[in-house]
Amino acid sequence: MPGNIDDLAIGQKHDPSIAAPPDFKHEGPASLHEAAPPLVVEGKPTQAQHSTHFYDYDSSVEDQGEYPTEEELHTLRRVADTIPWRVYTLAFVELVERFSYYGSTVVFTNFIQQPLPKGSKTGAGFKDGQSGALNKGQQASTGIGTFNQFWVYLMPLFGAYVADKYLGRYKTICYALGIAIVGHIIMVVSATPSVIVHPSSSLGCFLIGIIIMGVGTGAFKPNISPLIAEQLHITKLVVREREGGERVIIDPTVTQSRVYHYFYLFINIGALVGQIGMVYAEKYVGFWLSFLLPTCLLCVCPLVVWYCRDKYVMAPPQGSVLGKAVGLFLLANKGRWSLNPVKTYKRLYDGTFWEDVKPSHIEASRRPAWMTFDDQWVDEVARGFAACSVFCWIPLYWLTYNQLNNNLTSQAAVMTLNGLPNDVLSNLDPFALIILIPLCDLVFWPFLRKMNIRFTPIKKITMGFYTGAAAMIWAAVVQAYIYKKSICGTGAAGILPASLGGDGEKMCPPVDINVWAQTGAYVLIAISEILASITTLEYAFSKAPKNMRSLVMSFNLFMSAISAALGEAFVTLSADPLLVWNYGTMAVLAFIGGTCFWFQYRGLDREEDHLNMLPTGHLYREKTDEEALPEQPVAHEIKE
Repeated sequence: MPGNIDDLAIGQKHDPSIAAPPDFKHEGPASLHEAAPPLVVEGKPTQAQHSTHFYDYDSSVEDQGEYPTEEELHTLRRVADTIPWRVYTLAFVELVERFSYYGSTVVFTNFIQQPLPKGSKTGAGFKDGQSGALNKGQQASTGIGTFNQFWVYLMPLFGAYVADKYLGRYKTICYALGIAIVGHIIMVVSATPSVIVHPSSSLGCFLIGIIIMGVGTGAFKPNISPLIAEQLHITKLVVREREGGERVIIDPTVTQSRVYHYFYLFINIGALVGQIGMVYAEKYVGFWLSFLLPTCLLCVCPLVVWYCRDKYVMAPPQGSVLGKAVGLFLLANKGRWSLNPVKTYKRLYDGTFWEDVKPSHIEASRRPAWMTFDDQWVDEVARGFAACSVFCWIPLYWLTYNQLNNNLTSQAAVMTLNGLPNDVLSNLDPFALIILIPLCDLVFWPFLRKMNIRFTPIKKITMGFYTGAAAMIWAAVVQAYIYKKSICGTGAAGILPASLGGDGEKMCPPVDINVWAQTGAYVLIAISEILASITTLEYAFSKAPKNMRSLVMSFNLFMSAISAALGEAFVTLSADPLLVWNYGTMAVLAFIGGTCFWFQYRGLDREEDHLNMLPTGHLYREKTDEEALPEQPVAHEIKE
């Protein structure tokens, strides 16, 4: 079994700070450098003989099974383990939280962009009218929506830090739900009839609400998915015999993949029900109801997690992993940068980037106060950076997904709706996911495994980029036909010109293109989510050290914040007559991003099993004999 990954294993073309794994030359007692068996090591046994068993936190030896031999790893079928019921309670909490989040955000575009209907105090447009409230235009709605996404995915870094250092994942989730509920209540106030008729006051209240909601949602996200995966029984490869006599390998990565697929299924059930229900609440009652119902449902979540508090497996906080990891990274960079780029490159790639910052290489008197860990933990951090570097291209993928709830919703508003709310079409995405996720889990992925085709995470993410690009091409073609058929030409979403009978307020009439023409774009985005979004969740959990799971998950989520920030640069394209350019630009960026991603990381396919071999590090190392010695008294000459 390979026990290390040297600098050449990944390739020196990567930034060493994120892709140069360490050379494992441990010093000190062997017990400090004990490595945990990998989750998956294809073609290599985790243990040589069946006589060795292990215990898990809530199962007996017989329940767990036996370690596979090398022959069994080549020949036996790999299957998922059973999923404990407590996983479903957390998945339900995620479902409800996503109902509240997506149910509220799906109406943001109309709430911000469209004007309040004449005589209305609720914003409801009813069957033949357009719902609206603040009348700030498409660029403002896109900008505020993009800010909301940036904020929601920036906050996971804060949530991960608090969970790791102070509260643990469970308590952080509880506090996050309370904060999110407060934010939702403030949004309800912004949409009440007495406030919504004053656009400036309503907008100010609304912005305060989404900021507070973002803090709660952002702290919730990086902790719920690791907490779910930590409830699983099996953490190592084992062999079991089924009722029919078939011997199979219970593979923890297959189990994690199934859990995250169905976790994502629960997310999209919540999103689908929330979005459909709230757009109709907005359409026929008003925005106050589309904000109130998600708030009421979100109040159920604290009750569920409190009731099951004694059933969950909860890891205690283990100190500021984020602070130590960042401090270690900055220390490793110290003295390596120069105005001369050649010198900088040579210093960064001399093979000592992580080796020089191991505690054993620094005199005890010169170590920073925060350097409480051992050499093995430095290796874990190095490999965590190496694995998570794959997320750095993901913002270009999220640029395509981000069109879902702003520009594509605005595009639908100028098409033939036949009584449908313009923002209901976005529900094709979660609807497609609800159908496709079980198909992938039960049919497509097992078929590929049976055919011995390794559709690795890197390949999945690459295909996610390409299908996202295809979705944007579809949207660009639809937009081009809208401009072609609209009597207003490239101003299809604007005010009807006076030359065409406009009065300065009347909007251009919808074009004769059925809104269901958008279906292809939404389905392609759904496929890209299965390939890219779900896979990054699995990758973040499986590659992260145990005491850095919230941190790595927050880094993955932070890529969405980066994408939202990049999206702000394209806000000027989010209006007529530039929308074809907007979708075309997103398609090109996703295609280029996917291609660069594949060429940079295709080597990681061969290193997949190595990266799963994450040794167990220690945040607080045992002191060496030299460090443990008490200070010796100094002899002084006594002068008579």
